[in-house]
Amino acid sequence: MREKRTSSGFLLKQRAFLKLYMITMTEQERLYGLRLLDVLREEFRPFGFKPNHSEVYKALHDLIEDGVLKQVKKKKEGMKLQEVVYYKFAAGGEEKAKLYKKQLKVELERCEAMIQKAIRDNFSVVSRGIQS
Repeated sequence: MREKRTSSGFLLKQRAFLKLYMITMTEQERLYGLRLLDVLREEFRPFGFKPNHSEVYKALHDLIEDGVLKQVKKKKEGMKLQEVVYYKFAAGGEEKAKLYKKQLKVELERCEAMIQKAIRDNFSVVSRGIQS
């Protein structure tokens, strides 16, 4: 895999978050880019997160470059000239995906603990005598 930027140790980067979802959605066979984008936007609307088109495709392209996913072009049903790009695991990609998900789970748990600490430290009535 290519060289990665050093983490500041703060919270998870958006690209890593999107790559995690791209892998999971590929496992679930939700396979093409625009559909992935629509599902993500719908799933995260209640949280105010609306990933943009370019970030989703950058995450997909990173996974392709890393040998996790591959593109498969298929003709769109009922259309002569239109193709849809589907994403599937590349040879050896499933193992790379499992490793990535395992690493991200550890990172997400670290981020969750950090956020919980911030909530406790800054909004807990007991810890500082602060009222919300």
